[in-house]
Amino acid sequence: MKPLLVAKNLRRANSTREIFNVDYFSLNQGETIALIGPNGAGKTTFLLTLALLHQPTSGTIELDGVTAGPNNLLQLRRRMAVVFQEPLLLDLSVLGNLTTALRIRKVPRKAALARAQKWLDLFGVAHICSQRARSLSGGEAQRTSLARAFALEPDLLFLDEPFASLDYPTRNSLLNDLGKILRQMKMTTLFVTHDYTEIPFLAEKTAVLYEGRIKKWGSNQEIFGDDFFQRNCWSPWSD
Repeated sequence: MKPLLVAKNLRRANSTREIFNVDYFSLNQGETIALIGPNGAGKTTFLLTLALLHQPTSGTIELDGVTAGPNNLLQLRRRMAVVFQEPLLLDLSVLGNLTTALRIRKVPRKAALARAQKWLDLFGVAHICSQRARSLSGGEAQRTSLARAFALEPDLLFLDEPFASLDYPTRNSLLNDLGKILRQMKMTTLFVTHDYTEIPFLAEKTAVLYEGRIKKWGSNQEIFGDDFFQRNCWSPWSD
């Protein structure tokens, strides 16, 4: 299967340390990969670099065979969407958050409205479409943020711990819904998490980032074993 995203010899460092140094990483079309690792491993920085929001110190990123560079960054970014731990919604209505994002992408007004309503319905927030973003609960805000990302119809979706700030019942409900949507849409996705129990809902494969390096990468069964639900004390980067 031809990869949609390929990173080669990708490295990012600041004045005091190297944040990550990854020889090779790829995402195939329709594949979802969970990225895990301890705090400080460089997971979020790696994700944001792949999403072309951070400039690598060295290395290349290719999207569908096209190498990212100064002349095509905006064009390639528009084929991607990112959902963060905090929803980062505009101070507009729920519906306005989606239609505004679509209008920025030059989607005609009528089509933008139809697409926004479709995704608000799929994420279970169509009934609050006229509510202001600042009045939403945490779960409603994150559902709106996800609906906005999917409404953009990206080729590649990045999720940076989108459930971390949610309470347990809200998190579980959203995990179930998002997992179903990802499987139905076959959306190519990189998903950063610190909670192993989220992985089977969303991802078929897992990559382990430790001390800035991809240490392990494979199916969930290869990384954790078939009984990893019961092995909460096991650390995949410790052996």
